[in-house]
Amino acid sequence: MADLKFRVSAHSENPTKTVVKARGFEIIIDEPADLGGTNAGANPVEYILAAFCGCVNVMAHVVAKEMSIELRSLKIKMAGNLNPNRLFGTSFDERAGYKGIDVAVMPDCDASEEQLAKWLEAIEDRCPVSDNLRNITPVNLKLKLKKATVA
Repeated sequence: MADLKFRVSAHSENPTKTVVKARGFEIIIDEPADLGGTNAGANPVEYILAAFCGCVNVMAHVVAKEMSIELRSLKIKMAGNLNPNRLFGTSFDERAGYKGIDVAVMPDCDASEEQLAKWLEAIEDRCPVSDNLRNITPVNLKLKLKKATVA
């Protein structure tokens, strides 16, 4: 199968609120009030956890089907700690991102612990979001200036 290309576009509504378009969907990203935002949506690092949950959910069901596990339901809990000092420019001693992410996957099924261990290993191996979090992904941040219009 050929590579798939995913795209989003975004614009700033205020210093903390970003409106993102993904296909026909609108995603509101904002900071909570205690971080200077208007609390109009989840913040960027919460969306990382949300995206990871969504990917784990999809992969859990795909892999369960392949392994003939009847997955009646699935609950996922994630949490991560990060130090905001770099974000706010007060210290550069620690990285800006998550120090680690704890993931609890709670399937409702009749599979054995051995089957579930293999299932979980396959989920972790095949989840694109997990892969992006675990491995360096080249990022090309470019500046594009708005061209002045001639009167």
